[in-house]
Amino acid sequence: MSAGAGNHEEGNSIELQDVGISFDGRRWVLRNLDLTIHAGEFFVLVGPSGCGKSTLLKLVSGTHMPTEGEVVAGGSRVTGPGPDRAVVFQSVDSPLMDWRTAQGNVEFALRLAGRSRAEARALAVEYLDKVGLAEAANKYPDELSGGMKQRVQIARVLAVQPDMILMDEPFAALDAQSRRFLQQEMVRLWQEERKTVLYITHDVREAVLLGQRIAVMTAPPESNIKEIFEVPMDYPRDEFDPEFVHIMQGVDEAISSEVKVLWDRGVV
Repeated sequence: MSAGAGNHEEGNSIELQDVGISFDGRRWVLRNLDLTIHAGEFFVLVGPSGCGKSTLLKLVSGTHMPTEGEVVAGGSRVTGPGPDRAVVFQSVDSPLMDWRTAQGNVEFALRLAGRSRAEARALAVEYLDKVGLAEAANKYPDELSGGMKQRVQIARVLAVQPDMILMDEPFAALDAQSRRFLQQEMVRLWQEERKTVLYITHDVREAVLLGQRIAVMTAPPESNIKEIFEVPMDYPRDEFDPEFVHIMQGVDEAISSEVKVLWDRGVV
């Protein structure tokens, strides 16, 4: 286990180089942060509340710009949102258009990406089938469960074929059974597509189930990377495996030590 960035890897890697961000010029959310996410890697980010996990994801997506340093995605400096990076949101409702069917939602994203009507239709059918929603293609969002709505989001993101997928607690709002099913589906889809994934979660068990590497962030302000845990386990993972339990305990202890920092400051 090691802290900080890994070695640069060509292709669809993500790099944050000496990154800092402050919204008021005084209080820094992130400071002097270096991190490399390798091309095709499933990378998970965890840490105490308020440590800047979502802010880091927004820097990679291009919706926020760093105050200091540089964010590089796929070898190019990030200067704004781009089609090479797609986001799956935590909300299961607001990202979908209620007046379009599941297939219509996926087709709409593909049309925006420049696909012809015929291509959009074919790809929408293909990716809805990949996420197990072929039979629900003509249903509207209010006819779908929370887990099904999230699968529409995932199908829409995969269909536009981005190089990198950014996921901010995508299953947090779901019930335990839907969450477990979608965790398994996410691994299967990632193994098929081999996209670079940056995945944020508060759930340590989920982090170890999904991630090839797990970064624990330090307590705010001026958050950084405290430690990176390697997860050298094959998928699907057995959470009762002693190695799984050992890694989970290590991640949990690292987060808990940062929560204690906040507790000692009277923040939590």
